[in-house]
Amino acid sequence: MTGAYHGPVPTLPASVRLALWTTAAWAAGGDTAAAVRAALPDVDHVGGDLERLDLWRDLGEQALLVALPAPGDLAGMPGASPAAQGAAALAGECVYVPALGGLLVPEVSEFGASVRGGLDVGTRVDWRAHDADPVLRHRIEALETSQLERHLREELVGATEELEAVGGQPFGADVARGVAEAALGGRWGLPPGLPGRAQRVIVLSGTVGTIADHALAAPDGALGAATATSRQAVLRRLQRTADRALADAANAACAVLAGWRPA
Repeated sequence: MTGAYHGPVPTLPASVRLALWTTAAWAAGGDTAAAVRAALPDVDHVGGDLERLDLWRDLGEQALLVALPAPGDLAGMPGASPAAQGAAALAGECVYVPALGGLLVPEVSEFGASVRGGLDVGTRVDWRAHDADPVLRHRIEALETSQLERHLREELVGATEELEAVGGQPFGADVARGVAEAALGGRWGLPPGLPGRAQRVIVLSGTVGTIADHALAAPDGALGAATATSRQAVLRRLQRTADRALADAANAACAVLAGWRPA
């Protein structure tokens, strides 16, 4: 893949932003509705079962956590029914509370109508509640952002070497550079007061994930079928590594915001 990067400015999944902003609001005694608006300023309409956020807070929850599953890979998700797990895997994301158990899965859709030959289309996100098992808090408290960053950087170096060995452009030098530059001004939508290392890993994970997403969407047409298959396998592995690091770094930040561990 060659050429300059013309894709969207990198942004974070809605669930990552909602988890961080909601946890920050709970810790500060802030308004949950305001936190939702701050987390999702790019969404035209937000609805669904968001009253659960106030209910969970009133029942003593201190942190809203995030998982970024995928079909066949439910890493990071709490135990839940097959329907709940399937919905989260299809969406690629969810938020959950650890003490009471319970999760919210976003359903993204568009609305609007034709206007003078064009489309006036908005985006809406409806959050659907599902039951889930509690999660032991010490699993979240044990997350170390230094280890997350080191592992992600090692995986990125390894994936780059594998892609160079496969042949073709690993990511497209211009594309990788363009995404990295765009990430500096990316719509990360992070609340103030995050621990510095966690924030760095969140941004790094989001950048790596965007590069992998773009490379998967625009594979190198000059490669043979077998080589292209190998290339996509490496990119998908890197994509999942970035997603897991992003979710873990966000949860580590939430643990600090909730006062479970020092910054």
